[in-house]
Amino acid sequence: MHIAPVGLSKFCFLFSLTFCGLLLLLLPTLKPPAHQLDLPQPRPQIRVAQKDLSHHTRPPLLSVHAGETVLAKELSRSSADKEEYTNTAVIRNDEREGDSNQQNTEPLIGVKVGDGLSGSKSHDLLELKDIFIAVKTTRKYHKSRLELLIQTWVSKAKEQTYMFTDGEDKDLEKRTGANIINTNCSAAHTRQALCCKMSVEYDKFIESQKKWFCHVDDDNYVILPSLLLLLSPYHHSQDVYLGRPSLDHPIEAAEKVKSDGSVSVKFWFATGGAGFCISRGLALKMSPWASLGNFISTAEKIRLPDDCTIGYIIEALLEVTLTHTPLFHSHLENLQKLPTDSVLEQVTLSYGGFENRRNVISIVGGFSLAEDPTRFKTVHCLLYPNTDWCPKLKDHHKN
Repeated sequence: MHIAPVGLSKFCFLFSLTFCGLLLLLLPTLKPPAHQLDLPQPRPQIRVAQKDLSHHTRPPLLSVHAGETVLAKELSRSSADKEEYTNTAVIRNDEREGDSNQQNTEPLIGVKVGDGLSGSKSHDLLELKDIFIAVKTTRKYHKSRLELLIQTWVSKAKEQTYMFTDGEDKDLEKRTGANIINTNCSAAHTRQALCCKMSVEYDKFIESQKKWFCHVDDDNYVILPSLLLLLSPYHHSQDVYLGRPSLDHPIEAAEKVKSDGSVSVKFWFATGGAGFCISRGLALKMSPWASLGNFISTAEKIRLPDDCTIGYIIEALLEVTLTHTPLFHSHLENLQKLPTDSVLEQVTLSYGGFENRRNVISIVGGFSLAEDPTRFKTVHCLLYPNTDWCPKLKDHHKN
């Protein structure tokens, strides 16, 4: 039995229409589900304890008082400015507040880590306990310089600050409770002696497991709240090298680590006389040239001092750029040019040596220049007015 060609054509046509209709109906079910788009995460909001904002009239800075962290900010700011500022700083009220049986032994200050570096891995609360502060000194300056630091800013960060010296001083250590480390390095102010102490500083920092390494000299005052604010936009796992060069151009040295010294290399370095900070992530990468005495051999190859060697390892070998900041200050500057209203916003301050005793910051306080030739006591009392030896508190007791 044969089917007529016309009938066959009609049959095929109807079959095709039916198949296409079924296919259209089935297409939505056969299509894989669309992936949900990853929505951008909002930047973490950093909140300020608003109750603390109404008590302060000083210029913009964080100030630390015994057992209490407060934010000192101009009350004359517009509401928009205040809202913007609350997104860039954080105050942590200590959970132990009100517990009279528990004594506070360190400043309770914390700053929220933000998005200062692209690709930051996480956000955490940066506190003083996360910072390893190394002070380089020498035995002959223990009384004239070190005791002043211990009396002032070190008293607010005693557990985080380590003095690297070249001689034993059990008496000072016992009287003050300071962390004094005898490096057994030479007391001479030579390249080798300076690099020897820096080598010990580096190794002690790595052992400490702290997040940040900050080096200063024994003629620096560290404004701790400003230091926290400076570091807070960065994450300690990133490559961060912060400081202030003493030169207006990169230094040039013979390349003796990667080559035979027949070529030169240019790099920036942060002067140790003003202070500098290095993240833990970057410090760990320095290990092949800095740990376990390698720092001394690296410095000998390029024949440069300790702070220059730090810059050489970071910029020339690791190819990480120094982040320049004007907030660090050494005695090499004309410190009187620093605007008075910005003094308390700096990270480090300094003063001139015996050959230039008048090279100090211009700031007015409860001490005369004769009573406080370095101006460190004046700065300290402006930051921490409740300190028992500050003039205002003494006058208050008399009344």
